[in-house]
Amino acid sequence: MRPPAGAPRPLPGTSPAGLRRRRLGRRAALAALLGASACGLPPGSLTRPESLPEGFPDPLAGLPLRPLGVVAVDTERLGADGLSGLHVAPDLTLTAISDRGRWCQARLLLSPEGAPLGLEAPRSGPLRDIAGRPFQGFLGDAECLAALPDGSWLVGFERLHRIQRYRHLDGPAEPAPSPPGLAQWPGNGALESLGVLPDGRWLAIAESERPPGDEGARVAWIGGPRAWRRFAYRPAPGHDPSDLCPLPDGGALVLERHAAFPEGFSARLTRLPPLPDRPGTLEGELVARLAPPLPSDNWEGVSAFRHRGRDLVAVVSDDNQLFFQRTLLMVLAWTDQPAA
Repeated sequence: MRPPAGAPRPLPGTSPAGLRRRRLGRRAALAALLGASACGLPPGSLTRPESLPEGFPDPLAGLPLRPLGVVAVDTERLGADGLSGLHVAPDLTLTAISDRGRWCQARLLLSPEGAPLGLEAPRSGPLRDIAGRPFQGFLGDAECLAALPDGSWLVGFERLHRIQRYRHLDGPAEPAPSPPGLAQWPGNGALESLGVLPDGRWLAIAESERPPGDEGARVAWIGGPRAWRRFAYRPAPGHDPSDLCPLPDGGALVLERHAAFPEGFSARLTRLPPLPDRPGTLEGELVARLAPPLPSDNWEGVSAFRHRGRDLVAVVSDDNQLFFQRTLLMVLAWTDQPAA
């Protein structure tokens, strides 16, 4: 993730001592940003329901997506924290990756209306390099996850920028062609959003890298191996793209995160229509705001999925391995698709 506005920029260097200093600096900045502590979950519980606000105007009034429910997740029992990418399969298998070089899976339990009830049967493990060895330190900074049609996975990494393919998340990595120039970008703020569209094209958006002469936009690519086409994506002012997911119509949802003092964390979801072969500069249509009074934290993962004939959206937050932050899982529904 990119440090919040006003936080000191991480120092260069990749020695263990340097990495520890950078991590402590980021934690101190986030502590100053939020200034609050999160409550723990009951012992033995993998999730705990979070109440949606009562007595407030609907924070999503007039927007196409509305929240159905939120649960807080015990990342120790899940087997991974710092979640930065998300995928929910049609059978409700939830898969996520961690910026600490881990993967996890669990079954998502939903009410008949689609509200999240919890997670069960968690399993997890380390992400591995091409030799099958678990990643160490900054090499395992996994930030985005995408499912390929053959059941394999794409994982995007920061600091040492690259995309790797996994036939199975518990197996060795395989190199995958990355967008041109990605490897030369600065350490923190490159590839955080990656998805595979229904027509097979890959879609990627940088978190903070700007096109020359356009400070309000972010560098983006569409196409995939040997066919990348560069374009620009424009988030809302003060927001950074932190993840994306494909939609059945050929478009995509983009998660845009905002972090500032003293407000804390919030986010937006925007919808892109089916993308042309040569996009220019694209802006998404606002479809949801994820901000107080809704339960909110550092939203970093999004996935669209279908359940009981209804299209749903899940988002997950990254707790930054900080005791005062939480891993939240929210499920939203399109207002024009009521529950059966």
